[in-house]
Amino acid sequence: MTETITRARLSEAAARRTGSSKADVAAVGEAMFALMRKALMEGENVKLTAFGSLQVRERAERLGRNPRTGTAHRISPRRTVIFTPSAQLRAALDKKTP
Repeated sequence: MTETITRARLSEAAARRTGSSKADVAAVGEAMFALMRKALMEGENVKLTAFGSLQVRERAERLGRNPRTGTAHRISPRRTVIFTPSAQLRAALDKKTP
């Protein structure tokens, strides 16, 4: 079973690695997420070099079905965020295959 890496665990690891306090690292992380959220809400792409990019995509209205009952229902149009991994991340993941 895989483990979930939380924001708190990332902050702790970054604090240990950099020698900074957990509070300082957490504040920087929160600021970065706030800036990324703002950019995405304004329709901008967010590119994190050697990691990947985040893009806002428009999803059209469509007809969906309840898998249990088979009844059809309308799925409203919406905006969603798509993550595309970088070539470096894809290559690193390919090396890690079991």
